[in-house]
Amino acid sequence: MEKFPLKGTSNLSIPSAATNHPLSADHTSYQSVASKTGKGPSSASGSERVTTSLTTPGVPVYEADEDGMIDITPGNGGLTNPNYPYSYAANGSRQDGVGAPSGSGNNGGAGLGGAAAAATSAGNGGDGAGLSSPTHTRFGRDFHHSDHEGISFAGMTDTSDDIPGIGQYDDFHTIDWQRDIARDRMRHRYIVKKRQDSFWDLLKGAHDAWSGWVCVLLVGLFTGCVAGVIDIGASWMTDLKFGICPQAFWLNREQCCWSSNETSFDSGNCSQWYAWSEIFTSSREGFGAYVISYFFYIMWAMLFALLAASLVRMFAPYACGSGIPEIKTILSGFIIRSYLGKWTLIIKSVGIMLSVSAGLSLGKEGPMVHIASCIGNILSYLFPKYGRNEAKKREILSAAAAAGVSVAFGAPIGGVLFSLEEVSYYFPLKTLWRSFFCALIAAFILRSINPFGNEHSVLFYVEYNKPWIFFELVPFIGLGIIGGFIATFFIKANLWWCRFRKYSKLGQYPVTEVLIVTFITAVIAYPNPYTRMNTSELIYLLFSQCGISNQDPLCDYNRNFTDVNSAIEIAAAGPGVHKAVWLLILALAMKLVMTIFTFGMKVPCGLFIPSLALGAITGRVVGIGMEQLAYHYPKIWIFSGECSTGDDCITPGLYAMVGAAAVLGGVTRMTVSLVVIMFELTGGVRYIVPLMAAAMASKWVGDALGRQGIYDAHIALNGYPFLDSKDEFQHTTLAADVMQPKRNETLAVITQDSMTVDDIETLLKETEHNGYPVVVSKENQYLVGFVLRRDLNLALANARRIIDGITGQSLVIFTSAQPVQNLGPSPLKLKKILDMAPITVTDQTPMETVVDMFRKLGLRQTLVTHNGRLLGVITKKDVLRYVKQMDNEDPNTVLFN
Repeated sequence: MEKFPLKGTSNLSIPSAATNHPLSADHTSYQSVASKTGKGPSSASGSERVTTSLTTPGVPVYEADEDGMIDITPGNGGLTNPNYPYSYAANGSRQDGVGAPSGSGNNGGAGLGGAAAAATSAGNGGDGAGLSSPTHTRFGRDFHHSDHEGISFAGMTDTSDDIPGIGQYDDFHTIDWQRDIARDRMRHRYIVKKRQDSFWDLLKGAHDAWSGWVCVLLVGLFTGCVAGVIDIGASWMTDLKFGICPQAFWLNREQCCWSSNETSFDSGNCSQWYAWSEIFTSSREGFGAYVISYFFYIMWAMLFALLAASLVRMFAPYACGSGIPEIKTILSGFIIRSYLGKWTLIIKSVGIMLSVSAGLSLGKEGPMVHIASCIGNILSYLFPKYGRNEAKKREILSAAAAAGVSVAFGAPIGGVLFSLEEVSYYFPLKTLWRSFFCALIAAFILRSINPFGNEHSVLFYVEYNKPWIFFELVPFIGLGIIGGFIATFFIKANLWWCRFRKYSKLGQYPVTEVLIVTFITAVIAYPNPYTRMNTSELIYLLFSQCGISNQDPLCDYNRNFTDVNSAIEIAAAGPGVHKAVWLLILALAMKLVMTIFTFGMKVPCGLFIPSLALGAITGRVVGIGMEQLAYHYPKIWIFSGECSTGDDCITPGLYAMVGAAAVLGGVTRMTVSLVVIMFELTGGVRYIVPLMAAAMASKWVGDALGRQGIYDAHIALNGYPFLDSKDEFQHTTLAADVMQPKRNETLAVITQDSMTVDDIETLLKETEHNGYPVVVSKENQYLVGFVLRRDLNLALANARRIIDGITGQSLVIFTSAQPVQNLGPSPLKLKKILDMAPITVTDQTPMETVVDMFRKLGLRQTLVTHNGRLLGVITKKDVLRYVKQMDNEDPNTVLFN
């Protein structure tokens, strides 16, 4: 209040300004100044104040006083404007007189001054709050006394439960970050203030302070446990397609062979493990055995896929997909009810095991983020600080997303960076620390469960002992460019297919679609050993280095290992390598096509692992090519003499790793978090520079060919209201061009003291808006505040249920004052649900500024004024539609507000 160049004095000497001011009590449009102080929001007395209302038609005339300031403070003998929370003492000093009655004499002229009024209030049994120093908050005033009266906003206090549901949001609506953060600040101040009162209050304060850490600790614990169960279940069910361990059917192939004392067994085929063909024909080789194995592979895949799709369809439709686009949207402040609920958590966890085991071209890493966020959401309800406040809950969800990536890849730091770079919208420093702690706990728990059965908690641990040659940066950057092209092709094709699925008959038969895709995938995948195996195993094989123990055709070089400890010499590729390269190229084509059709189906499916596989295949093929080049031409300058010694100087596995990072970076457009995840995933810290080069090249190519990563593209496809903070706004327009309604249409408003309950219910029926500006009167559209549709509905329903004498003819009043005539039914006071400090801009504000405000403040709407009068409203949906229109896209694709 003090910052505006408006001057307030108690005894105005300019009569026209005093009586004709539109906010003065004597002005015709503002005849609302009698009040029972006992009913005022912060007085406790029963004395009444009566004023006469002058009905002379007045026009607002502003006159400047001697120092050139316009005075708009009410000056008619101390009668204060009910919405003006400060009264002025006779000496011109301001008192914090929120709700403190400032009385006046019967003559309507010389009444008590502001100080006297405040003193009267105290003397009449009020709390004398008028004499305390003002504490600003966004909503009128802060807590001045224990029962927190005088709060002027919905849901601002814990005691506003007299209207249940105030301060919550409807499904598919955007939250108001500013309002929620302000509510939390008020709650926090109240707790801090109460701390001195008793030991119990001190304990409550301590619990409030550490509840955030306790919550993320629990999220980390549960996420680690769930991830361990999913890893173990998925590996067992995947192996079930190939055979069974008759001694203990709950063991997967690797664990079954641990009990075997055979020293060597070919890729887990020990005598303890029975393939399906052995059980039925008692032989592993031959045509009959192949057919039986093929049949069982397809049968199990179909069964798992049918189960996954049916569970999703029957119990949790939101459990399909990867979930990351929706998590991004939810973290930007959107409400999707039950997207993070318990059913979604259960079905997603079971469904991801089933769909991974079905051999579909998908991964379980993306859905881990969704599963962890579900856990975060459910546990946040144990702590009302987070459960009841949507903006605060987003802090826990950001930490949970970090834990999800941490357990998916065994990469805690990568998880924190992923949450920061890719999914979170609002990421203050304390959320960074909590995310770090949450990811640490989750990784620790997963390491204790040890689902991979080895000493590493990472998925594809590799050890390369050769440094890379400087020249190799050229093929690494080349891999980045190839990765960018593959990723762009994948995104465009996948979007085309998802759009086709959405708008065609195919979308009505989700289970059938899943079964058809699974059948085709299984039939094509089985003959090729590289597509038959689990995708994670394939990536591990491609990343690994050829040594003595490797029996795979990929390592069929013309080498003779004489000494185990000697360095592996470089050698010509044998026929096995040539065959393996062709099979890998076929596998690349098949995986690319199948992933396009798989991602977006109605089963849980992630995208990290298929992207890594596509890149790893490409990289390994390029790496083998480079290796053979170095073998045949070791003396060329590009190898700078490193390869002339006869040692193996090129590591094809490293190329696979770089290629994997390139494709994943191109698909998701991650950079920093991707590099950290990759080197945490493989343990290859010395290869950070090649990974960075490939990730950067891939991102540049991807950005040049198409603006959006796969997640942003799916957000746009679903029409979610997501304002990306990374995008630049390049258009020169003003707020007046975007606001609703347009210049010639009328704006739906509520007046502060002249509409009845029936009028407001009619307005709610006839319009669809999510909120309404409150103005002084229809003729005088000066802004008083903003009230949400949901709060209005709840308040009206609550009043009719609880308060006697409320009829359709009752006046609805958004001020502290009482209307003059008391002849009709008693009025309904709704000042407590009014936002007294809505964010406003003028009609001449540039749209860049408005878009920035929406992004950085997390606004839901802003009001547009001109010379202080209300012109219109800009909502988040208006901004998104306008951005689409300017980019020559269809603005009607933005579905929600």
